[in-house]
Amino acid sequence: MKRIALFAAILFALPVAALAADEFGINHEKAARFEAKVVSLNCEITGNCPANCGGGKHQLGLLRDDGRLIPVVKNFDPFAGAIDDLLPFCGKRIVADGLLIENPKMPMFMLQFKKPAKDGKWSRANWFTRNWSKANPGKKAAEWYQSDTRVKTELKQTGILGIPGLKPPKE
Repeated sequence: MKRIALFAAILFALPVAALAADEFGINHEKAARFEAKVVSLNCEITGNCPANCGGGKHQLGLLRDDGRLIPVVKNFDPFAGAIDDLLPFCGKRIVADGLLIENPKMPMFMLQFKKPAKDGKWSRANWFTRNWSKANPGKKAAEWYQSDTRVKTELKQTGILGIPGLKPPKE
């Protein structure tokens, strides 16, 4: 019985220990896990530091202990950033798991999992879709960008690919 309990404990511990970012084949990418403080990039760069990291209106980043400021540009959701995932942790330390793009011109991080730094539980970085679904009942969250009114409004104003007058192909 003790062997079964030990085996079960190891089996359930593996997914947490094995969290590793899905690689996308991007130049300079590497799977990374590190602890950092969630910050507003605008605050760190300009000193303009509104409460709650800008309340979702500022791009967020991770400030590492070595002083490196790394923009977080993506999460698991297609065409979505990681603000929904990081904003609840504004000013707090998390452990981030994802892809670090070490481009010499600008490093960036693609968040895939996160947890509070001390004794937190891992969660997938997909809160954008969760929050979008709550705000848009009955619409397909997997393809949120197809039915989001903000996206449609922007496309009407600026056109596809930012080219006014360019229409999407007919299905």
